Amino acid sequence: MRVKEAIDKKDLDQVFNIRKTVFVEEQGVPLDHELDEYEDISNHILVYYENKPVATGRLRIVDNIGKLERICVIIDYRKYGLGKVVVEGLEKLAREKGIKKTKLHAQVQAKGFYEKVGYIQVSGEFMEENILHIAMTKDL
Repeated sequence: MRVKEAIDKKDLDQVFNIRKTVFVEEQGVPLDHELDEYEDISNHILVYYENKPVATGRLRIVDNIGKLERICVIIDYRKYGLGKVVVEGLEKLAREKGIKKTKLHAQVQAKGFYEKVGYIQVSGEFMEENILHIAMTKDL
């Protein structure tokens, strides 16, 4: 397994392809909602498993808090702990930028996963892209 920050066009194309597979094809999020105006101001990471890009996420700084977004793993690779690798990679980027707290909007079905990696629910349930979510935070 290998983790890298996605900076060049080739890496970002792989990031966007993973997100299209998971969020657009699998979960039905419209493509024009999935790829948004924050792509260029966010930091993206790419996780490789057996030299294949299979997981990604992005970090966006909002009011001096690191917002972890678009965390996803291709379905056939969800049993290898790669979601945790994505979260840890994004948190590392946040720390390198001097960020002391992170937040995210978790799909309700993923609440247990985020609790295992240290996140605490701070909101009630709400809808994003017709999927039930909760807000969660973590002090780094």
